[in-house]
Amino acid sequence: MALRPVHVNLKAVDAEAVGLFWAEALGWTAYRPGATRYVGPAGGLVWPDPVVLGVDVVPVPEPKTAVKNRVHLDLATRSAAHQAELVARLLDRGATHAHVGQGDVPWTVLADPEGNEFCVLEPRETYRDTGPVAVVVVDSEDPRAMARFWGAATDWTAHEVTDERAVFRSAAGVGPYLAFLRTPGGKAAPDRVHLDLLPYPGDDKEAEVSRLRALGATDLDLGQGDRPWTCLTDPEGHEFCVLAPS
Repeated sequence: MALRPVHVNLKAVDAEAVGLFWAEALGWTAYRPGATRYVGPAGGLVWPDPVVLGVDVVPVPEPKTAVKNRVHLDLATRSAAHQAELVARLLDRGATHAHVGQGDVPWTVLADPEGNEFCVLEPRETYRDTGPVAVVVVDSEDPRAMARFWGAATDWTAHEVTDERAVFRSAAGVGPYLAFLRTPGGKAAPDRVHLDLLPYPGDDKEAEVSRLRALGATDLDLGQGDRPWTCLTDPEGHEFCVLAPS
């Protein structure tokens, strides 16, 4: 048994506007499957997508605080010109420059119109085939511990595990990477961004949730009530949800 990451869940007060922003950022389409705005490749909504992680923008009443998200997206670019063009276009669409202590680096740190941080990377050979999302980055106090938990929780393959980082990608070698990077300081506030996981067809969701609890996950009450998904936190407090198979 194992779970697969299926999309990045992003909270926003104006889900419509933020969904359109991320569609512009990724070159995808903002769909309306219900109350959320789902951003995925053009050509019709496919979920779960066999390759990419979509972005599911969920409406919430509370605006983002000044606390930096512990989960963010790194966007891939093909060339220096593409990086510059994408940064300029997103600034024109409502992004702002963000300062998270990055110093003098070759990538550009921005925030979407509601303050969710993300990076536009310089061209990197490693990310030539990921699609527009190169990496889902998670701040971590102990990447090795996160590698143990997430390596057991999901069916993604570990590409690197050190004291400084733990990097995963789908076993098929497609789509974005998932990276836990050592970052000083623990979790200080609920995150606006998290991963949603899905069991494979025929697998038992409740059995998967029980397995995650045995690995160190903790139940999380967000006031969700009686919903078909289960909210949990990993051993470092990062929120995630286990969805019910459709």
